[in-house]
Amino acid sequence: MFARVKDVAALVGRIGIAVVFFAHGLQKWNNGVDATANMFEGLGLPLPTVAALFTIAVEILGSIAFVLGLALPLVGVGYAIVGVGAIFAVHIDNGLTGQGGYELVLVLALAGLAIGFNGGRLSLDHLLFARKREHEGSERLSAQTA
Repeated sequence: MFARVKDVAALVGRIGIAVVFFAHGLQKWNNGVDATANMFEGLGLPLPTVAALFTIAVEILGSIAFVLGLALPLVGVGYAIVGVGAIFAVHIDNGLTGQGGYELVLVLALAGLAIGFNGGRLSLDHLLFARKREHEGSERLSAQTA
C-alpha cells in the first residue's frame, strides 16, 4: 500500500510542479519569442533567442511530458537549468527570502529535479521501460548465481 501512496504522491507532485512551469512558459509564449528574447537580453543572458526558445520548450513541452511521466530525468534537468538561470538572472540580488527572492524558484527547480529522477510508477517512463528493468534484473540474478 505504501508503494501506491508514493506513486500517487509523485504524480501529484509532478502535476503541481508542471502547472507552475507551464503557466510561466505559456506567458512567455503569449508574449512572443522575440519579446522573451528581448527580456532575456536585457537581463544580460547570452544567446537570448536560444535561451528564450529553450526556456519556453522546457516550460511548455517539458511540463506536458512531466505530467505524463515521459522523459522525467531530462525534464527534471531542464527545470533545474531554467530555475538556476532565473535565480542568477533575476532573483539573486533580492536574497533568499526578500521580495522577489529566489526561494520559490529554488524549491521548484530542485523539486522538479528530484521528482524527475524518481517520478513513480504512474508514469509513461515506468510503463515504457519496465521490460528493460526486468531484463536487467534477470541478468543480474543470473550473474549472481553463476
